[in-house]
Amino acid sequence: MRIHQTGAFGALLAGCLMAGSALAEIAGIEFSADMVMRGPDGQTSSGKMYVGTNRMRVEMAHQGQSMIRIVDQSRGMEWMIFPERRAYMERSLPMPAPAAGQVPVLPSAETNPCQGIANLNCRRVGEEDIGGRRAVKWEMTMNQGGQTLTGFQWLDAERGMPLKYQMPNGQSMELRILGIESVAGRRVEKWEMTMFAPNEQPVRTYQWYDPELKLAVRQEMPGGFIQELTNIQVAPQREDLFQVPAGYTRMESPPAPPR
Repeated sequence: MRIHQTGAFGALLAGCLMAGSALAEIAGIEFSADMVMRGPDGQTSSGKMYVGTNRMRVEMAHQGQSMIRIVDQSRGMEWMIFPERRAYMERSLPMPAPAAGQVPVLPSAETNPCQGIANLNCRRVGEEDIGGRRAVKWEMTMNQGGQTLTGFQWLDAERGMPLKYQMPNGQSMELRILGIESVAGRRVEKWEMTMFAPNEQPVRTYQWYDPELKLAVRQEMPGGFIQELTNIQVAPQREDLFQVPAGYTRMESPPAPPR
């Protein structure tokens, strides 16, 4: 789920929401799937996704260069691999990794959503009903230029995902479920995400969420962009899929695209 924001508070809030989203992507059962992305001009690109126990691998291509992203929730690490260059980058995940031998605990509505994000503080302020679902309301504050900025977000009590947020500049977002449908042969939930901004028309995005896999198997975004998973195969995944290949060199900045 991508969120458009401006300013330091918006950037921190985006990090806060995406930290939970990244973990949600690898919270489901093990499976593989093809990734298909279509643009309004009819152009199509594709990739591959593999999800293991607390780990995820996404293969894609960008500007003629292959890239592989591996996320290991158990170790609290992420790698970007560039096969043509036999090189990789690594970074720590924003959410802290569990102690050795412990099973990672996924964020819930009661988990402080500001955890691991500098300069942003969260305080639980109660519970409310959002679109017919119970949600925990969190107040978020940060100091900028001697001024305290305050926003709010509501986390779904059942799944811990953000159902609504409000920013100090008047921007807001709200999620609501529309019904149950079938996508790629799977029973999924259709959700509508509406973005609001002062003096602008609302922008709506649609997602088809698979409760078993715990991620969206299809997304329709403004402008005619579509992302979806096809050929979903539920099965254990190979161990080597989630490891940096032997002989690859660690680098500190991304390589320049080939000319």
